[in-house]
Amino acid sequence: MGEFWPVPDALAYLAGRWSVARSVRDLASGAEGEFTGTTEFRAEEDGGLLHHESGTFVWQGVARPAERTLRFLPGPDGTVDVRFADGRPFHGLDLTSGRYVADHPCAADLYRGAFTVRDADHWRTVWRVRGPAKDLVLRTGYAREG
Repeated sequence: MGEFWPVPDALAYLAGRWSVARSVRDLASGAEGEFTGTTEFRAEEDGGLLHHESGTFVWQGVARPAERTLRFLPGPDGTVDVRFADGRPFHGLDLTSGRYVADHPCAADLYRGAFTVRDADHWRTVWRVRGPAKDLVLRTGYAREG
């Protein structure tokens, strides 16, 4: 088996509960942090998934509760249209090859996310954020629970 695990239907793959471990590094200042928690993808009436992440974010030694919500809507041929909780577009997601790169412009900064699926129960993202306001790398590993 290769480095990537093809996923014909991203929503079916993502559904359920995942443990999350994320490292955050500010390349400009050298500051580092980490998030640990869970992500749950719950079915919605429109055929999509509500993505809710919650846990603890530790930044420079200070721990704070953190959470975020996204909506994963069905796209053509097993792909996903990822949206912010308020409905604004975030990025597309196509895991049919087991790997996908998404771009999201945010003001003058550019978020570029690389998604890779390792097997039935593990996937990861690496977001690189570059621009006048941010210079970050966020690495997240997901492991299926239960």
